Amino acid sequence: MKFKRVVIKVGSHVLTENRAVSKKRMIDLVDLIARLMERDIEVILVSSGAVSAGYTVLPLDKLTIGNKQVLASIGQPLLLKMYQEKFAKYNLLCSQILLSAADLDSKKRTHLAQVTIDNLLKNRVVPIINENDVIATEELVFGDNDQLSASVTDNFNAELLVILSDIDALYTKDPRRHSDAEIRKEVSQITDEELKDMPSPNGEFATGGIVTKLKAAKYLLDRDKQMFLSTGFKLDDIESFLLNGVHRGGTLFKK
Repeated sequence: MKFKRVVIKVGSHVLTENRAVSKKRMIDLVDLIARLMERDIEVILVSSGAVSAGYTVLPLDKLTIGNKQVLASIGQPLLLKMYQEKFAKYNLLCSQILLSAADLDSKKRTHLAQVTIDNLLKNRVVPIINENDVIATEELVFGDNDQLSASVTDNFNAELLVILSDIDALYTKDPRRHSDAEIRKEVSQITDEELKDMPSPNGEFATGGIVTKLKAAKYLLDRDKQMFLSTGFKLDDIESFLLNGVHRGGTLFKK
């Protein structure tokens, strides 16, 4: 199936390496987006990483919400500048859109954002969306943009959400504890019991675990949308799925 419009969400743990934004992973991500656009697939990017970008120039203690808001405020323009430099190599422009949950709860503000994003995509500009961390504290505590990216997928008329994460797929059981855990390649339903499992962030900049991804998947399944969960450290699996239509690794959530 060829998708017309996809949302790609990249987590902070994927973008961060040795307490800094990983240029190599960002280059690989931008290269993938450029190739998708060559196939006339529109891409909206939801990117974490503002806090870790801010930390590179002002290493504040990240345990307080106030400090995280400061780091996000400093890091957001730094992160956008890095993306601008990478996209420029492909003669592509990118833009920044900061959203809060309140924006997507308002029909008027959602419509204004829809019009802007449609116009950006029509002009081959990549919208880069992030939570407005300076005024929205919930995402900084828990979620890592997973719920935001699901809402963006639904509200901005995308057919598929791709979550690039340090979690490479949904397994039958925790693969870190059980050697016989197997990948669930395709999932059509998520149980209430699965949503009650405790989240387990894997990195110091990561704020979400598998539960936030399952919540995002359930939100989209309930709206007849699809989600693909894949590793963000190597993009072979998502490239294979999006560019060649071959599902190798990762989990596809689809009714």
